[in-house]
Amino acid sequence: MIRINQLKLPVDHTEEALWAKAAKTLKVPVKQIERLQIIKQSVDARKKDEIHFTYSIDVKLPNEESVIHRAKNVNVVLAEKKEYGFPASGSLKLSSRPVIIGTGPAGLFCGVMLARNGYRPILLERGESVEMRRQSVDEFWKNGILKPDSNVQFGEGGAGTFSDGKLNTLVKDPFMRNRKVLELFVEFGADPSILYINKPHIGTDVLSNIVKRMRQEINRLGGDVRFNSRVTDFIIKDGRLSHVVVEEKEEIPAEILVLAIGHSSRDTFEILEKRGVPMEAKPFAVGLRIQHPQESINYSQYGTAHHDVLGAADYKLTHKSSGGRGVYTFCMCPGGYVVNASSEADMLAVNGMSYHDRAGTNANSALIVTVSPNDFDGTGPLSGVSYQRKLEQAAYISGAGKIPVQLYGDFKNNQLSKSFGDVEPAFKGQYGFSSIRDFLPSYLSEAFIEGVEAFDRKIRGFARKDAILAGVESRTSSPVRIPRDELFESGIKGIYPCGEGAGYAGGITSAAMDGIKVAEAIAAKFERFPI
Repeated sequence: MIRINQLKLPVDHTEEALWAKAAKTLKVPVKQIERLQIIKQSVDARKKDEIHFTYSIDVKLPNEESVIHRAKNVNVVLAEKKEYGFPASGSLKLSSRPVIIGTGPAGLFCGVMLARNGYRPILLERGESVEMRRQSVDEFWKNGILKPDSNVQFGEGGAGTFSDGKLNTLVKDPFMRNRKVLELFVEFGADPSILYINKPHIGTDVLSNIVKRMRQEINRLGGDVRFNSRVTDFIIKDGRLSHVVVEEKEEIPAEILVLAIGHSSRDTFEILEKRGVPMEAKPFAVGLRIQHPQESINYSQYGTAHHDVLGAADYKLTHKSSGGRGVYTFCMCPGGYVVNASSEADMLAVNGMSYHDRAGTNANSALIVTVSPNDFDGTGPLSGVSYQRKLEQAAYISGAGKIPVQLYGDFKNNQLSKSFGDVEPAFKGQYGFSSIRDFLPSYLSEAFIEGVEAFDRKIRGFARKDAILAGVESRTSSPVRIPRDELFESGIKGIYPCGEGAGYAGGITSAAMDGIKVAEAIAAKFERFPI
């Protein structure tokens, strides 16, 4: 195969035009090209009157080395074919089936890989199946009645199920795990375009169906996915895990336990600390959600309010405040909604969500500010959890149980909003006007305002007075890290900390990749579990 990089075409080009451009670049007739595969597609919108796609493609045709030589083009090279490989099984016998706590991306992908390689994992999920969970979440958004174990944070699919479903990651990937994650998503129902577009996303409506099919695959291969199965204790003997306790009554043998609990399993963190599992507080970021009209973001990024081919525009912005804190946008949701993402009684947290078509009126993103253990009260491993809870309790009180909302201009001037401007609210869950600055530490509010004003110089209208703020965005990443060694094991033998909750991932794809890593480590050490 020949790799052609930096192949540029107008955004409205046809498939025939792509083949013709490839042939012209290689100086061969189109009919000589036997196969063409898009490896990467990205949008170049730096010149608004010349927006185009830039491609990397692989083509197959006869006499490839001579074609490369004749093309005399630095962007035409012999393609290096890399494929993902799962390790051969190890030699140690397992006395019990591997147990995985959590069915977010880390737990599900770990489960699929172990199931496909003969390990028959048991997956324990505290929440409901994705079908039942969707009903519970919709009911919560409608009437405010929270199910503590099945909500936007907990349940099959994890927190990412109710998000934009973004799959881009900055994790370096020499072992092709990123590619494997995307291939598995496609296998279970995602659009094949996620394999090559620069910023792939799935959308919560599609992602929930994919999650269900992954569970069915694990069960089909001899695994066991169990819902409403909250782990309430860990039995540890002589520095090694022996059992997990489910719902305070059932003891399950757990020689191998993958701890993929997600970033919001605060009660589980408390149990782990009580049982002596090493943990430490880590930095994360908190802030607010900000909403703008999607048309204004499109115009800033594309030079037009609408673009049929490119769809809703996104953005990613960063700034360093005068106080030295990082301020940045996170989990940007084009055409999306701000949602009530609470998981504990009398506390309130928000998140962003988009459907696959990203057809909503507004764009929203988290605009967050970095915090570190120096900002937390106390020095224990769960001091970051306490920091989050304090903010969420204050947000709940401020909004009287509803999402606290304030216009940016009023937030900046520290006055209560009385009505919306031209930006129409797009929420999932009940909301009401509140003085958000009253429950944010001053260093967060000041850095937030500084960031918005800086971002207005990059996206015109970002600091518009009627932009809608909602808080508090406190679940950007885990406030805890559970240390593990080079073989992915905790200081308590048999426990494999994994994914975002353990502090080793920061999104759907990186969590899924970490789940695959841990599955590899287990498989390389142990024999398959017999039927």
